[in-house]
Amino acid sequence: QVQLVESGGGLVQPGGSLRLSCAASGRIVRIYRMAWYHQPPWKQRELVATITSDGIANYADSVKGRFTISIDNAQNTVYLQMSSLKPEDTAVYYCNADLSHLTILPNERRAYYWGQGTQVTVAS
Repeated sequence: QVQLVESGGGLVQPGGSLRLSCAASGRIVRIYRMAWYHQPPWKQRELVATITSDGIANYADSVKGRFTISIDNAQNTVYLQMSSLKPEDTAVYYCNADLSHLTILPNERRAYYWGQGTQVTVAS
């Protein structure tokens, strides 16, 4: 099985910074893309940033210039460096991975996986 474990959330003042991490574990063969989503209170889950294993990144307009996504392929880990945080960034942040892994049968399966989420609260 594949697991995604996020860490790094917490409470931060407006203008502050946080760094989120998401480590993928299991019999992973290849990671195609990893992404961060967030779900603000009373709203739907939204895409924040994506990155391919080649390092090609894309961002939602609301976070461009403030957030940076990066990937460590050797550690199967994606990071989200968040700076100049605003109260509207308050949300549960979820990691998502598009990857392939070995199954119990000697097969390779490609699928999307989600982490459990980590709370980010921006408040003074």
